[in-house]
Amino acid sequence: MKKPAEAARPPLGATYVTTGTGVDISWADGHSSHFDFLYLRDHCPCANCKDERTRKGDGTAHVAAASSMGAGLLPMFKPKPKARHAEVIGRYAIQLDFTDGHSAGIYSYDYLRMICPCEECTKSFGSRSS
Repeated sequence: MKKPAEAARPPLGATYVTTGTGVDISWADGHSSHFDFLYLRDHCPCANCKDERTRKGDGTAHVAAASSMGAGLLPMFKPKPKARHAEVIGRYAIQLDFTDGHSAGIYSYDYLRMICPCEECTKSFGSRSS
């Protein structure tokens, strides 16, 4: 089994915020990944989101966080989070500022490759623990 760090060297090229759909990365090993914003928000690596996912156990940290703040809309009527801004952090990560006000997560390239939603990465890297 490959290790994510072997494949997650800094990307050759990346389009971090695309036409409102997500993040696209071309990796040094030739692999390409697409991450929808909702998927990235649900897999936010910050301590608060990881704790919320652990408590809920269903990967919906952003819905739980929004509802716990007393927002007036039911989760099914809330707009899906998108990124307002993406910032490259050194040569190891990106940070996204989401439309739901959350911006604490720093997504390392190792983490992004580990959570790549494609079938090839699922087979190569095994389970995706957040």
